Amino acid sequence: MQENRTAPTGRLAGLVVVLALVNFMVDSAITAPLLVLPEMLDHFETDQAAWLNASAMLAGVLWAPLLGKSADVHGKRRVLVLTLLVSGAGAVLCAVAPDLWVFVPGRLLQGAAVAAMFLAVAIVREVFPPRPAMIVVGVVTSGSAVLNIASRFLVERLADRFGFQILFVGAALVAAAMAICVILVVPESRIRTPGRIDVGGAVLLGGGLAGVLSYVSLGAEFGWLAAGPLALLVAGAAALARWWLVSTREPEPLIDVRNLGRPLALTFLVLFLAAGAYQSVLQLIPLIGDVSTGLHLGYGLADQGSVALLLALPGIGVTLGGPLSGLLATRIGPAATLAGAVLVGLVGVLGMFPGASLLPAALGSAFLLGLTVGALGTSGFTMAGSLASPERQSVVAGLVMVVISIGSVVLNFAGAAVLTSTTTALGGETVNTAAGVFSCLAIAATAFAIAAVAAIGLARASRGVATASR
Repeated sequence: MQENRTAPTGRLAGLVVVLALVNFMVDSAITAPLLVLPEMLDHFETDQAAWLNASAMLAGVLWAPLLGKSADVHGKRRVLVLTLLVSGAGAVLCAVAPDLWVFVPGRLLQGAAVAAMFLAVAIVREVFPPRPAMIVVGVVTSGSAVLNIASRFLVERLADRFGFQILFVGAALVAAAMAICVILVVPESRIRTPGRIDVGGAVLLGGGLAGVLSYVSLGAEFGWLAAGPLALLVAGAAALARWWLVSTREPEPLIDVRNLGRPLALTFLVLFLAAGAYQSVLQLIPLIGDVSTGLHLGYGLADQGSVALLLALPGIGVTLGGPLSGLLATRIGPAATLAGAVLVGLVGVLGMFPGASLLPAALGSAFLLGLTVGALGTSGFTMAGSLASPERQSVVAGLVMVVISIGSVVLNFAGAAVLTSTTTALGGETVNTAAGVFSCLAIAATAFAIAAVAAIGLARASRGVATASR
């Protein structure tokens, strides 16, 4: 699609704006529901926070490779429009859901929005030359965070007045509007890769993860050796084993695990741990913000400020982190930028230990975590894209989202299981204990620390390769 690289500046600017707004829709589908998580838990009378929050990311594990491969075969714009429409339909289902059994399938459909982010990145890498693409990727993946900051406070007020369902109505409207904008502004890709779509592989991978994570979620409540949770674990493990076996034998598997290479595998490990740690802490913030320090539980911020403010600070960090990391990647390389982002995230998580009961510390940590996730997305996509050929950009970008989704889901469910198993009764209500809250933070800090070691090793290896090339 070489002609687009010399397209008028105004046309390219419009393309960047539309793709950035597409990622605003992704946030409205994936992250924004955290703002009303306590209300949703009360409405559906459940303590399964991970299913309400992380089910969309779990669906992303199935959607991302499926839609990534479809985009390379059938065209990126066509698949992006389909992604937006499916996500919007899921949001409508969530808005009208009478119970949890209808709400979770709606979230699974809404999780198709995960694919919109990596498809936007693949379009940027096709349209722009390599060095400018690094900066544009940062703008596209993080620029919409400015809108997210304002929307946090608006959603909080609208949810108080109309209920949490208004959030999903808004997400559906945004998805429909973005589908129209993509059709009008984004050109269709001319780079196609003939091949078949391995739907069975996507079902095995998604179903296997769902079974294992269901065991993690239900085992904490019904017992780790209970028949029901154990059956889910066995079924999930069998599906994952079957997926791995098929992937190593199929000529065109959904995820080619045979040809990843060490640099790409290390990149995926870093993103898996860091993104998962960030999402688990992000899930914890509204629960901490809903508890008053007057309850003397050892944590709580409810009487110190708005939860929307706590969730808005990451938006500011994302806004700055994406473009800055893109600019930094052009100077020191995406691998070194990725390592720096992980170290900032580690500092942010450690700051949440005092931040669990002190608002200033929580705000500082929230900002650092936002800075981290903005830089993680940009440098992660850039690093993975630099290791892929032009005809495999959508597939590799999809793998990035698969890894991020799996990490987010696994650590979210692990954190939720810890919280569920460490609750206590207070005033006739079940609340989380300080032991549960700080254990979740410790898990996130450990994940960031391991990711930092892997990222530093990746940066050193990349520097060695660059030196040898010179």
